[in-house]
Amino acid sequence: MFFITSLGNAGIIWIVLSVIFLFSKKYRKCGIAMALALLFSFIFGNVILKNVFARPRPSWVDTSVILLIKNPTDFSFPSGHSFASFAGATVIYMYHKREGIAALILAALIAFSRLYLFVHYPSDVLMGSIFGVISAIVAVMIVNKFISDDSIKVNKS
Repeated sequence: MFFITSLGNAGIIWIVLSVIFLFSKKYRKCGIAMALALLFSFIFGNVILKNVFARPRPSWVDTSVILLIKNPTDFSFPSGHSFASFAGATVIYMYHKREGIAALILAALIAFSRLYLFVHYPSDVLMGSIFGVISAIVAVMIVNKFISDDSIKVNKS
């Protein structure tokens, strides 16, 4: 679980994937939408909602549990790992179903790891996941509206 949760630290796996996707014609639009969904995840999850709700983490409330990871210092609601993971994975699924299924499985594992490691409540993970899906849908709608497939192709002349 330590390795799985580490993949979600700062949304790193999803950020790396979105950057890689930007270099491929087949995945470029997906990479743009992922980057936008991850930006939404950061702004709404980490900057706004965590500070508005200011929910203490379960590891702060019950200090008798020995943590397998460093105790996080930011608030608990919503789970940023779940938010970013489902934002990224849902975008992939919306553009590329087969790869998206693998991404959604990874997102679910990352979300579960946050419960297993006792740093989030189930509602933190559930709402982070739901917010991630919503941010992905909004990002895909924006990208599909403003970026055509023709505008992202590279000219070879």
